[in-house]
Amino acid sequence: MTIPSIASRSLIASKIQTDALLLPMYEDAQVRSHPDCGQDIRKQLKSVLASGDFSGRHGQTFLLPVHASRPDRILLVGLGKKNEVTAERLRQAGAKAMQALAQLKIASLAVAGAVLNELPGSPEETETPTFYLLEGALLRRYRYRKQTTSDPEDSENRCSLKSVVILGERVPTDARLLSVVIEANYLVRDLVLTPANHLSPSDLARAAKNAVGPDIRIRVLNRKAIAREGMGAFLGVAQGSHAEPKLIVMEYRGAGNGAPVAVVGKAITFDSGGISLKPSEGMEKMKYDMAGGAAVIGLMQALSRLKLKCNVVGIVPATENLPGGRALRPGDVVTSLSGKTIEIISTDAEGRLIVADAMTYARRHFSPAAIIDIATLTGACSIALGQEAIAMMGNDSRLMQRLQRAGAATYERVWEMPLYDELREHLKSDVADIKNAGGRKGSLVAAGYFLREFAADTPWVHLDIAGTAWIDREKPYFAKGATGIGVRLLLDFFRQENAGKQDTKTKRT
Repeated sequence: MTIPSIASRSLIASKIQTDALLLPMYEDAQVRSHPDCGQDIRKQLKSVLASGDFSGRHGQTFLLPVHASRPDRILLVGLGKKNEVTAERLRQAGAKAMQALAQLKIASLAVAGAVLNELPGSPEETETPTFYLLEGALLRRYRYRKQTTSDPEDSENRCSLKSVVILGERVPTDARLLSVVIEANYLVRDLVLTPANHLSPSDLARAAKNAVGPDIRIRVLNRKAIAREGMGAFLGVAQGSHAEPKLIVMEYRGAGNGAPVAVVGKAITFDSGGISLKPSEGMEKMKYDMAGGAAVIGLMQALSRLKLKCNVVGIVPATENLPGGRALRPGDVVTSLSGKTIEIISTDAEGRLIVADAMTYARRHFSPAAIIDIATLTGACSIALGQEAIAMMGNDSRLMQRLQRAGAATYERVWEMPLYDELREHLKSDVADIKNAGGRKGSLVAAGYFLREFAADTPWVHLDIAGTAWIDREKPYFAKGATGIGVRLLLDFFRQENAGKQDTKTKRT
């Protein structure tokens, strides 16, 4: 889905030619809150406020009939009480505005940003209020329709927005950053929603090559190359499918020769569970089991677009997990790239196998300063945290604190889970160094502990997005389905580093 152009202009609202003007308003605000609107518009605003048809409560919208020649339409959106406005409430208000605009045939939109200059902001809010308002609007705007044979008018979305102009800001919104963030989110959602027969591991590798810029060095390993590396855990998962597995390695060097941060994203392009077959109900959603890998591809695209001064290696192990004559069986033992042997208890605990080998690959080839893995790893994550937060585990407290700050800034929230040493007992095997599953109790944290074994002494954080990458009910700025979660979180994390806001040294736990 294409991103509209975004720009700032110094015109007042009543002077701009646009299909629609978006006017944010505080609850019980006076007309003087919009001194840049011109006399005709202020007169209409006064009439609407006096009638009680619009009060400015949070998320309320009202389409104002326009009698003047420009703009063509005016949409009021309520922000609620001024002292209660936050970045997240601005995103939600923007989403409500986009839902109303979706009913209109418009190609251009102007946003009257002057009223938002009054907001003080908070320490985690590093962008302008208009940025957050438009972020919510544009996240809500996303639609997927790749496999339709025709393009009938969508009754829920008649809006084909081509341009957005921001008016009256004292500090201009970073339009470039906003465009990059939305583009990356749309890319991730496109990939996650693509049916598995249209997105094999080879297709995902091609998508990665098409997405990233020329300053990203990309290498794709095929089955033979993966075997030469000795990635037995990864190949064990892949052996049940005819689809060629791929290890996608993307290297971004924006800060010279320093050690990179490795970001590993699980990409099971379809997960049937293998021989440990999943129930048929809901299995069609298992195309989403590559959401972690998609987030890494989106991140690398964004880093390339923004030219951030950081070094990042994105590694995406991609395969299907299917039953077949050659499929991995419960009771089998595989040898991982690290040399550790792994007893297979459940072939449906496959994500940790491919992520473990990818983490070892990162350590051997790049000696990273830190590793972050992101994966739709456990159903237990959804049970523990619902669809509201990412489960986070790791061996480095400062790294986790930085991710918590990024989560607060983007509202892609993370919640730290413990990695007690006693969890090792869950994973003891009688026939191998470790087993890949230890039963239902504590399965969320046991999966994290399994991965910790492969981080060794490298600072590492695990992000389980199983509950948040796909949602079953609408949220304010996400429709049902893929959310693209992770890419905004990770991009904000690296922007912190780029800005030099955080101490680069890590603290071990």
